[in-house]
Amino acid sequence: MLDTTQSDTTAPPEERRGCLFALSQPPLMIFLAVIGCLLLMASLHDLLML
Repeated sequence: MLDTTQSDTTAPPEERRGCLFALSQPPLMIFLAVIGCLLLMASLHDLLML
């Protein structure tokens, strides 16, 4: 009879997480949104006010 107890206790290999997983993190998205807003405000200021 085959012994399957060892295969039951081994965890599956961890999935590789790429760039999309990193971008889905809320603190990073908040940081990127703030930087994007600052760049947008600066570019609009240069285009419209100067």
